[in-house]
Amino acid sequence: MAKGFNHIRAKEITADGLPSGTPGRRALATASDYPEAAELVTRLYDEFGFDTVNIGPLSESWRAERDRPAYVVRQDAAELEANLARAQRTI
Repeated sequence: MAKGFNHIRAKEITADGLPSGTPGRRALATASDYPEAAELVTRLYDEFGFDTVNIGPLSESWRAERDRPAYVVRQDAAELEANLARAQRTI
């Protein structure tokens, strides 16, 4: 199991993708306890035109959920990494 596409609006999945290597290409996060599952999401993201930031295990996936800095914000990989790092757990 992997978590992906949870912090992007549905309409943006088909509208915001760009070719690999494009400066400012939007990045999306994934999390999984299984490297193969995270790799599958990474390939899907690339096919849809997004870079990937791997959060790590599912236990860290809260960093890209609602009310966190990375949620539904258009950001490149560096910005996403920074927003994931800034996330604070409220539970």
